[in-house]
Amino acid sequence: MSVELRSSRPRRVGAGLVLAALCLALCSARAAPADAQAESETPPETEITWLKTAPRTEKGRFVNPIGPLPHGSGGRMPFFWRRMQATLWPRKGAAEAKASAREEFLNRPEESPWVTWVGHATLLIEMSGVRFLTDPMWSKRASPISWIGPTRLRDPGLAWDDLPDIDFVLISHNHFDHLDRPTLRRLAERNPDAIFYVPLGNGQLLRKDGIENVVELDWTQKTNFGPLEIVCLPAQHWSKRGLRDNNAALWSSWAVLGPSRRFFFAGDTAYFSGFTEIGEQYGPFDLAAVPIGAYRPVDMMKASHMNPEQAYQAALDLQAQKALAIHFGTFDLADEPLDEPPQRFMEAGAEAQPGEAETWVFSLGEIRPF
Repeated sequence: MSVELRSSRPRRVGAGLVLAALCLALCSARAAPADAQAESETPPETEITWLKTAPRTEKGRFVNPIGPLPHGSGGRMPFFWRRMQATLWPRKGAAEAKASAREEFLNRPEESPWVTWVGHATLLIEMSGVRFLTDPMWSKRASPISWIGPTRLRDPGLAWDDLPDIDFVLISHNHFDHLDRPTLRRLAERNPDAIFYVPLGNGQLLRKDGIENVVELDWTQKTNFGPLEIVCLPAQHWSKRGLRDNNAALWSSWAVLGPSRRFFFAGDTAYFSGFTEIGEQYGPFDLAAVPIGAYRPVDMMKASHMNPEQAYQAALDLQAQKALAIHFGTFDLADEPLDEPPQRFMEAGAEAQPGEAETWVFSLGEIRPF
């Protein structure tokens, strides 16, 4: 999406607010508040199989196996107004950086595997000597334009200049807070041999930016990078970047399977029965990165995002040993308090039975072996 900025400052600001609302509409689905019970509800599923190639409509648009997702019945404009207010007057409660993060990263163990949280859905991981990024996002805004839209509340947990060479990149879907074209262009320039793995239909966008090392995969399709097997897997979500491209590109989760470790990246998704299928076929996982934020207002959220308790249940379904929280505390994209998701996620893990998944909530830039 391109925008020509020729008008006066008042018109520019007015247009910017409209574009900010559009950007937020593309990044997330929200609606009027609902009670706690409704927050835990998920669309019913009856004898649905998720581990198959992604279904499409007669017009070729992708669709979830349960059918079109509901996005709520009202309250959109008040929600967008609240989000624009949060952009202009940021709320408290954003994720905090670890003071010693840079020193710990620069002195990280030579042995892999390890993981560090850069922010939002961006992780830097090394497995079997191979380094890769998930949904890399270093920009200051999750927006189609640089001067308006959801603002980054904290600097990335890893400075760009400290980023080591990258072997490949995983992209979950095309929303602006997950597929950040400026960051991808910089990565491709810096790592010309890096491969960008994307769900079907997303490659064209990268190629427009001169990124040629793109591999597009459908759900359940696999490929290999060195000793690692990379599997494109289902997620319950949707895609959109413009006015007429609803679900023209696929969304996905990913599994990276190595000789000694297995990693799962949920991307952005609602809670769905596919987690159990994935766990049974590709688990158990040593580490599962699950999104815990952006779950209120509930009516518009519950079909495409998880709350913290659902995220922990997803980790259990995946047979994960460790559940790493992502998708919180970096951009203000929803109505829940910014510091609520990690608190609730840790509380969910505290109620776990012996042997069930351990919950990990990182500070920005924190690094741990797994």
